[in-house]
Amino acid sequence: MTGGRAAPERGRFDLITLVVARGPVPASAQLFPEQTAIVEMCRRPLSVAEVGAELDLPVGTVRVLLGDLLAARLIETHEPPTLAELPSEELLTELLAGLRAL
Repeated sequence: MTGGRAAPERGRFDLITLVVARGPVPASAQLFPEQTAIVEMCRRPLSVAEVGAELDLPVGTVRVLLGDLLAARLIETHEPPTLAELPSEELLTELLAGLRAL
C-alpha cells in the first residue's frame, strides 16, 4: 500500500489533524480499498487517530495513504492550532472574568 514509504510525501498529519473528504471518489481514481474506505468514512470530519483505529492500520501507514489522497485532492485537512495561534492567558482570564460578571 505504501510502496515502502514510511512518511507521507505531502502534508503533516498529527494524530488530532482532522480529515474531511472533498467529494465522492471519481470512477477514474485508482485507489487501494483502504484509501476508498478513508474517503467514504471522512464524509464527516475524523482525526488521523480515528481513521487508523477504524481501519486497524498503523498510524504511519495511514499517514502515507492520507498524503496520497491529499495529493490527489480527494481530502482536505484541518491542522490543530499552534501555540502561537492560541489565545493568550491574559485574554482567557479577562473572558472568564466577563462571564462570571454575567
